[in-house]
Parts: sequence; structure tokens; C-alpha cells
Amino acid sequence: MQNNRPATLITVAEAAGVSKTTASDALRGSGRVSEETRAAVQRAADALGYVPNGSARHLRRASTGTIGLYVPEVLTRSDYYMSFVFGVVATASDNDYDITLITSGRARPPRVDGLVLGDPLTGDPVVEELMNAGLPTVTCERFPGRARPDGVVWSRHADVVGDLLDHLAASGAERPALLVAGDESDWAANVHRGYRDWCTRHGVAPAVRTVPFEAPAGDVHAAGRDLLRDEPGLDALVCAPAGSAAQLLPLLRDAGRRVGTDLLLASCVDAPDLLLTEPPVTAIDLRPRRAGAACAALLFELLDGTSPPGTERVHPIELIARASTAPISPR
Repeated sequence: MQNNRPATLITVAEAAGVSKTTASDALRGSGRVSEETRAAVQRAADALGYVPNGSARHLRRASTGTIGLYVPEVLTRSDYYMSFVFGVVATASDNDYDITLITSGRARPPRVDGLVLGDPLTGDPVVEELMNAGLPTVTCERFPGRARPDGVVWSRHADVVGDLLDHLAASGAERPALLVAGDESDWAANVHRGYRDWCTRHGVAPAVRTVPFEAPAGDVHAAGRDLLRDEPGLDALVCAPAGSAAQLLPLLRDAGRRVGTDLLLASCVDAPDLLLTEPPVTAIDLRPRRAGAACAALLFELLDGTSPPGTERVHPIELIARASTAPISPR
């Protein structure tokens, strides 16, 4: 009669003809086990369909088997951060860990082994609390406040914004403007810096309007109207906040501007809807799922000691040119 019970370490050891301790060492790659024995144990485990008991392994290591993930609530409505979360979750699952989603208003430190903080904002009391909790912490982008995480995954936003502005200039733009969130986040501050540095190098007077993170459409429209009114020579608009480029398309059309013809439009955050607009909008692909996965992977390296505190990783991003920044038609 077939035994449908899950295979255990004991049944693997019996099938391989070794002790439970030897089987455990062979499967974990530790201990003084010959290659022949290690291969025999692995063959037995594969034949039996053995799956290691993650909970027991975490218990032996006196860990919770869980990492904490915090993304500011104001940011959770964007496609970028949903993809970022999925990247963290997938990597945690690959490492046999669960995720605790951390929300605002916590009265005590979370019961987790470590933390991933997505684009932490200076002045966020939850970020300050978590970074003072004494837990290994990895941030996506540097934290602008005083606390320092154990690991950072960051991108060269200022450089790629410069590449974007070079692309706009090559398409005929002479008066690019920037719509950006405040400098509470390292990402927004670097987008702003990249724009201003480019303007300085090219002798262009900056034209900037600031809106809150995840600003409602009304705030974005108001900033866009201000730029159109105050900058009559405006021929290119770079929108940093996620979703703001798509929100401005109707306003620009109502103002008589033809996007991709006499005004170039670009976004600093790519999203699926930017492929469906008319015209499709040029954007910077931040690769959020890979960013989340990279943050989680670095946290696990900190937890197992394979990377030292203070480790930083550069996460690659790239410019995706589309029809909204085609060469400007002669006037």
C-alpha cells in the first residue's frame, strides 16, 4: 500500500542508509560528509520528494522566519510599489521566509528577523521607529534622515535624468521643465538634482514645480497650468511623480499643445498605462520588482553574515524612449 505521508528527514536517512545527523549535514552542505554520501542522500531526498521543514529550521536558529516590509501608506497606490512588494515577497519565499507588512501606528517593534524599507521618507515617524529597533535593515534608496541602515539598494537617478534631458534636447527641446515631489525621499531629491545639474551645464534656467508625493490629480493639474502660464517657451515636460504624466495629457491637449509634436512629455517612473496613452509616453524603467528582490536578497545576506553591515548595491535603471519625445516638428 502506498504511503502518502510527506517524507521526513528520518525517511530520507533510512532510504540512504545513513544516520539522521548525516542526512541533515549532507542536505545542508555542512559537516564532514563525503561527496559520495552527499550524493546518495540527495538522490534519496529527490526520490521521496522531501521538502525541508522551514519552521523547524528557523526554530533551531532561534529566528522568527519572517522579515518585515514597510512601504509608506501614501505610496502603496502606485504600480511601482506593488511591483516592489511582489519582488520582496518572491525572494523571501525563495529563502523560506514569510513577510510581515508593517503599517503606521505601531506601539512596539515588529517580531521579525530584519526589515526592508521602501524609499523611506524623512520625517516619517514609523521609519524613525523601525530604524531604531536594532534589527538588520535594508532600504531601497538612501534614507535622508540621520539614521543609517545596514544595507542600501540605490539607483543612479540623477545620471539617468541627465540622459533623459539629453534625449529631449536631441529631439529639439530647448526649454524643459520639471514637475517633482519634495526632497523628503532620496529618489525625488536625486531627480531634482539631476535636472538642476543638467540645466547648469547647458545654461538653461530651471523651471520647477513641486507637488506632494502621490498628489491628487487636482494638484498635478494646478502645477501643470502654472508651468504653461509662467513658461510660454516650454517645449518639454518631465514628470517625476508616478502617474502624473498620464494625468497631464488631457490638460496639455486642452491648452492646444500637441504632445510628441510641439511639446515633449516624459515620466521618471514607467507604468503599464504609459504604453496605452496617445502617444505612448517616454519613461525611466525603475525595474521595481527587481529592486524589491535585490533589497530582500541583501537583507538575507546580512542575516546569514555573507555581507557586512554598510553594504550598498547599485540597482540598474534605464530610459525607454517612446513617441511622446519624437523630434519636435518645425514651427
